[in-house]
Amino acid sequence: MVNKQNEALQKIKENKLNEAAALYIEYTEEHPEDPIGYVNVGSVLFQSHQLEEAEKFYLEAIQINDQTATAYYGLGNLYYQQKMYDYAEKMFTKCLSLGLDEADVYFLLGMSHQMRNNHILALPFLQTAAEREQQPKYQLQYGLALAHENYYNEARDVFLSIIKTDSTQADALYNLGIIAFHENNKTTAKDYFKKAISAQPSHTLAQQALEQMKYDALEDE
Repeated sequence: MVNKQNEALQKIKENKLNEAAALYIEYTEEHPEDPIGYVNVGSVLFQSHQLEEAEKFYLEAIQINDQTATAYYGLGNLYYQQKMYDYAEKMFTKCLSLGLDEADVYFLLGMSHQMRNNHILALPFLQTAAEREQQPKYQLQYGLALAHENYYNEARDVFLSIIKTDSTQADALYNLGIIAFHENNKTTAKDYFKKAISAQPSHTLAQQALEQMKYDALEDE
């Protein structure tokens, strides 16, 4: 049993996902009462972009044991990828109720709200994710949610904490520029947009913002 699952994990490391899925399926046939086996199959199929098949295995795991938090997490990821944010929100909420108390669950639940423009609802979940793990993507989305609700001082602090750790985080630099622009600090805004482009020359939004500022300056002459 353990050897077969270890072998499947090794296949995943080698990016042999079809072989890993086959091993996990064998495990479910030998242990049909174990929901985790079905979750493992679903996860490999999800990585292989076989979303419909992955969904079936996650649902099978829940049918065996409706307290299987990782099955709801898998479904949440699947629905999120398909932009079915209302369904994803329900799955991640269920994860938390079952005790899957991890930063990524909070982050994806917050993002499910964020993608539906429910920024105020997203805030506490994104804040928790950002506090649990200091990952730039968590902090960035938390900062964006704050900015959407006009909490500019708080958002600025979040973006500044990102570039303090890594001064090349172009999205954080760009959003610092946006906040400065909203506060009519045009010189500071321009500096941040230039820094964003320096960190990431292909940053289209920063380029557009800088061009717009140049255009506005010409109009004012």
